[in-house]
Parts: sequence; C-alpha cells; structure tokens
Amino acid sequence: MRAALTRYRVIAWVVGVVLILLVVIGMPLKYGFDQPIVVETVGQAHGFLYMVYLVAAFDLSRRANWPLRRMILVMLAGTVPFVSFWAERRVSALVAAEQRGQEQAPEPVAG
Repeated sequence: MRAALTRYRVIAWVVGVVLILLVVIGMPLKYGFDQPIVVETVGQAHGFLYMVYLVAAFDLSRRANWPLRRMILVMLAGTVPFVSFWAERRVSALVAAEQRGQEQAPEPVAG
C-alpha cells in the first residue's frame, strides 16, 4: 500500500499545482485579456492529469478498504483549488494511522 500512497501523493500535488495555474493565471488571461492559450493548454493537461489522479485515488482506496463515501470525497478533492493539498495531508495521515493500527494488532491464535 506504500507504493499506492506515494503515487497518490505525487499526483495530488501535480493536479493541485496545475489547477492553481489554470485558475490563477489561465482564467484571468482568458477572460480579462482575451488570451485563451494558457486555458487551452493547461486545461487539457489538467483534464488528463485529473484522470490519472482518479485512478491513483481509486487504487489507494481499494487497497485501504475505504468506504465509498471517503473514496468519492478524495476523488472530488482534485476539482477545487488548494483542496487536493489538504486532502493529500489528511489521506497520508489516515493511511499512516491505519498502518500503525494493523502493525499493533495482535496475531490471531490458531486453535
């Protein structure tokens, strides 16, 4: 699960940065200065990267046995600027806590 978490963390940051570029730079250029080139290029990149983010979030959620609601909320985090960074920190802490709990769980006794 460690590799799935690492993949998720990397793509969450990439998607977050690209979305911020799109919203903070691309949208003002398009609508304020009639220069749509940033939205056209970065928007397509964000769309592709968001699909990769969805796959990574789905993979991590299945490996961690998350409920459907948590999986959907994590997936939606890539659509709101800055939220993917917050969600990445929360998910990392949650997975680390779950892994610590599994390591400390007593072994079942075969009877």
